[in-house]
Amino acid sequence: MRRRELLALIGGAATLPLAARAQQRKPVRRIGVIMNYAEHDAEGEARVSALRGRLQELGWAEGNNVRIEVRWAAGKTDHMQAYAAELVRLPADVIVANSTPLLARLKPLTHTIPIVFVQVADPVGSGFVSNYARPGENITGFTDFDTSIGGKWLEILKEAAPFVSRVTVLMDPEQGNHPAFWRVIESAAPLFKLQVSAAGAHNRAEIEQALTSLAGQADRGLVVLPGPAANTSRDSIIQLAARHHLPAVYPIKYYAKEGGLLCYSIDQVDQWPRAAGYVDRILRGANPAELPVQAPTKFELLVNLKTAKALGLAIPESLLLRADEVIE
Repeated sequence: MRRRELLALIGGAATLPLAARAQQRKPVRRIGVIMNYAEHDAEGEARVSALRGRLQELGWAEGNNVRIEVRWAAGKTDHMQAYAAELVRLPADVIVANSTPLLARLKPLTHTIPIVFVQVADPVGSGFVSNYARPGENITGFTDFDTSIGGKWLEILKEAAPFVSRVTVLMDPEQGNHPAFWRVIESAAPLFKLQVSAAGAHNRAEIEQALTSLAGQADRGLVVLPGPAANTSRDSIIQLAARHHLPAVYPIKYYAKEGGLLCYSIDQVDQWPRAAGYVDRILRGANPAELPVQAPTKFELLVNLKTAKALGLAIPESLLLRADEVIE
């Protein structure tokens, strides 16, 4: 073997371990995810799965170059606060926050860790970002509702159940954007000849008590505002609405799919791969302050015809024709 070839062979062998060690030293990025669903809730799992899948497509492989820390708050205030603080302490390189109450608890804890929110209504009015185009600071994300949708919920409910003259609005007094939803609904009510009242409930027990108090009121309808307290108690809400013959309109598709009468909402799961895109850009150096908050462009109307029949309702043809999905 020639001397030059021998030196090249020795040199190559010497550099291989260095290259391997350099690859091993490649930093593993940490993504924190706080969900306001209970662990093993199929809806929460579907959202996390959509996030993970898109991150993998973008080159982030768990156990290789990224670690995803998921926490399930199940709509409980103490869990929200504890998990938010935990992910800030780790620290995570970026945190994905699901819901308005979670973001409200996370925002004061860090002004440096980038936060991508998903399913947060009225982020400007809630004080999370300065505007949609340039949110500022360390927060950006994907909003699901503007509070003006409250009037649309009343319109759909009245069209489906014309006999309804009084509507109870199920809301969480501690959720920052619920008063804004309430003001819109209260203002729109006279347009549909409706009287509205608010029922404040923080948890499943209070929700069940509020709905049970409506038993026997034949002219009563129900609007459920979006939020962890209601979403994690949706089985009770749907069952009690059926038991007490309450026509109800809901803010998320899974309510109608699980037996609720009406829903006017967006495809929330569709936002999670897009949120993964923002996480990817931030991990590669993008400034969250310069990533615009994205709002939905399409809303879907779902009608559960099986539930309507059980309530003795004849849903108008005009409403069925506008529905994106009719569940029979």
